[in-house]
Amino acid sequence: MAGRIGQGTPPRPSPDPRVAVSMTVNGERIEREVSPRMLLSDFIRHELRLTGTHVGCEHGVCGCCTVIIDGHAGRSCLAFAVQADGAEIRTIESVAGPDGSLHPVQRAFRECHGLQCGYCTPGFVMAIVDYLEGNEDPDLSDDAIRAVLSGNLCRCTGYKNIVAAFRRSAALMRGAG
Repeated sequence: MAGRIGQGTPPRPSPDPRVAVSMTVNGERIEREVSPRMLLSDFIRHELRLTGTHVGCEHGVCGCCTVIIDGHAGRSCLAFAVQADGAEIRTIESVAGPDGSLHPVQRAFRECHGLQCGYCTPGFVMAIVDYLEGNEDPDLSDDAIRAVLSGNLCRCTGYKNIVAAFRRSAALMRGAG
């Protein structure tokens, strides 16, 4: 009866080695053991239970999983958790104030109706936070804004209100509220 499903020698289980990682996430030092193949996005969502970082395409195209890694916006679905060993990571959960007050970028999205379904919004917010916090005198031309947002996709809004929210964010962060 060779060849029947379920008979014969069972497959040998493949060992899943674990690797120790240590990083700072939203100001908190985290130490875990993870599979070397675990994506940073999965680590953030499943290990740390920070579900504000969304996963869309898992190919680095949509930008839903954007987080700030060592001061630069990056796609968490394109990095392994082990690659973030020693890194400082900020997720969308770090953006609002400890009292729940909205960050200027979040406030601008609300005021300018820069979202519809909201799935892509955390990625857009993190990309904008990264750009505006890193530039005292940001270029707010259409071309510059579209360049910053080019790594993030939205299927609902048509971007007009997201661009308006970007400009409003810059004004709020300069105190021109």
